[in-house]
Amino acid sequence: MTTPVDETRPRNEVPVRVVGAARFRIATPRGSGAVPVFLGGATERARIERVVIMLHGRLRDADAYLRTAERALQAASAAAESTLLVVPQFLATADVEHHALDADTLHWEWTSWMGGLDARGPCALSSFDVLDALIEHYARYPALRDIVIAGHSGGAQVAHRYAIVGCASSRVARVRHVIANPSSYVYFDASRPFPMRLPCDAVNDWKYGLARLPRYARASAGACDLEAHYARSDVTYLLGERDCDPLHPALDRTCAANAQGPHRLARGRAYYAYLLARHPRLIHRYHEVPGAGHSGEAMFVSDAGVRALFGDDVRLVRSVDADAGGASE
Repeated sequence: MTTPVDETRPRNEVPVRVVGAARFRIATPRGSGAVPVFLGGATERARIERVVIMLHGRLRDADAYLRTAERALQAASAAAESTLLVVPQFLATADVEHHALDADTLHWEWTSWMGGLDARGPCALSSFDVLDALIEHYARYPALRDIVIAGHSGGAQVAHRYAIVGCASSRVARVRHVIANPSSYVYFDASRPFPMRLPCDAVNDWKYGLARLPRYARASAGACDLEAHYARSDVTYLLGERDCDPLHPALDRTCAANAQGPHRLARGRAYYAYLLARHPRLIHRYHEVPGAGHSGEAMFVSDAGVRALFGDDVRLVRSVDADAGGASE
């Protein structure tokens, strides 16, 4: 039996309509749990060379993000028989209650998974712990050579922050990060492109800076230089040229976020310029997608999008039918 839905709440504070049927199970010294996943693309383990882990946005609509990833794969020259699509679903406590899910289902406060905070239950595991476990699992596939952590909007915040503090590594596969239209970024010092006229106490706090790190990030900071680690990482930024609405309903408009710019396009441009100034030989890639607004569908089903997801040698070779069910927030 499901609990009733309060349709008056914000869009991201309503239980999801669809939960992934498959489960990815995690066991760590901190405890164990399960995350629903949606799967697409290749089905034969021995033939899988690339795994794309697509991260949903604040609505937790992993099914929509799977559809977008599938359409990107259909539109690309990439080999579908060797590409696996994986969309983990970071559920809220209300989702678990509404759908009467098993007690071992990991669940977070509405958006805390975006910053890598620990789950509320059944144990205190971070969304970053989940990504660690996914990388470790798929790195065992015999033909694997490429693991991609990609996200749009809220999912891009996860991909970006995981690229900074992520502990997992693979000796057999290249790990890449694709960051599309996030609301905010992590700065490594106190400088900001749009400093606030009034004091903003949280401007340097995680998830905008490196102060007051959560549990997972504190462990990473104790083990390595986070900025140097990030600068060495394989990162691609995708920005929609029309994602420039300062009043977009899903835009983070806190003072800490506003110090990074008035809208997502300005924030992304400023952050990339900030990194280049600190690391003139930065290896990160940067692309603006013409005509694209705040739409995961527009970002990933584009030439820059398919190359970011599936490799530099891949091109957009055909158009596919898009619908309202694709990734947005």
